[in-house]
Amino acid sequence: MAKDEVQFETISSKEIKFGRNSFIEVARKKAKTEEGENEFISISKGFFMPDGAKRFSRGKNVSLPFDKEVVTELADKIKEVLK
Repeated sequence: MAKDEVQFETISSKEIKFGRNSFIEVARKKAKTEEGENEFISISKGFFMPDGAKRFSRGKNVSLPFDKEVVTELADKIKEVLK
């Protein structure tokens, strides 16, 4: 692995389908460099091509720290704004 190279590993992922051909992927991922590893939660928006292949929309993703308190609070805030 080159010094500045980052390799990503998807540990697990779930998909939420919506609309005609769109989805949101919530994934637990690991970024690996020569200096170590870092786990995070990734939320990405994408769409299905006519042949069923998945494509991700550029600039439509967010990474969260792999921290149960932060993720739980985010989930709570999303539920609050739905009320």
